[in-house]
Amino acid sequence: MSESPQYPAPVGRDDLYRDPQPPAAFRFDAAVAAVFPDMISRSVPGYRFNLELVAAIARRHVQPHSRVYDLGCSLGAMTLSIRSALAGMAAPPAGVELIGVDNSEAMLERAGAQLAAFHSPYRTELVCADLAEVVPERASMVVLGYTLQFVDPSRRDAVIARIHDGLRPGGVLVLAEKVHEEGRGAEALMTELHHDFKRANGYSELEIAGKRQALENVLHTETVADHEQRLSRAGFGEVVMLSRHYGFCLWLARRCKKTTRNVD
Repeated sequence: MSESPQYPAPVGRDDLYRDPQPPAAFRFDAAVAAVFPDMISRSVPGYRFNLELVAAIARRHVQPHSRVYDLGCSLGAMTLSIRSALAGMAAPPAGVELIGVDNSEAMLERAGAQLAAFHSPYRTELVCADLAEVVPERASMVVLGYTLQFVDPSRRDAVIARIHDGLRPGGVLVLAEKVHEEGRGAEALMTELHHDFKRANGYSELEIAGKRQALENVLHTETVADHEQRLSRAGFGEVVMLSRHYGFCLWLARRCKKTTRNVD
């Protein structure tokens, strides 16, 4: 069976927040894993576009005999998109290893089944671990797809610096995150537009409020400036925002041949 760059078909519809009772704190447990494809496609503007963008970046930047890390891989959509893109090239890079990391056993169980459903010439390993403790090695591409926002803010600088140092010269980090605006008015507008997006995708007011409450104190957003300054401090010489859909942004950060880390 050949790979498809499309996300695997949803296995369930996200109705986790229809209960009027106050929700528990959000966790990537078995219940979330069972509906995650539907949840993310109906909740994150530009998600499918970003899957295609990640594939395009992989075709340009993955180096032969290197590693690709998907940190916070969830059900493996980014890994599958990269793997498919590389295999479909006229001259696929040889010796590439893909490593997906997540701290949810429930997510990795489903990721393994979905990745196994598609034949690939590339070795793919799934690892259950805290992404903040992962030390990338020989990497030409690292993906952090909507995952840094779940890492304690005090640990984020170290995560990005470790990724930078684990990349080969010319290697890239793809960072996708939800952000918040610096001004109250702009943030209120962005929040309402995001809620409109969810309403258009079938979420009720109860579900929108429940999900927001569940994520409170679990997902900690930062501003665009916060992210770009962190990438610069880590030593990335080139940082470009390639995609923005409301408050959801995707950057490409490249490790240059010679870098000096800004420790100010």
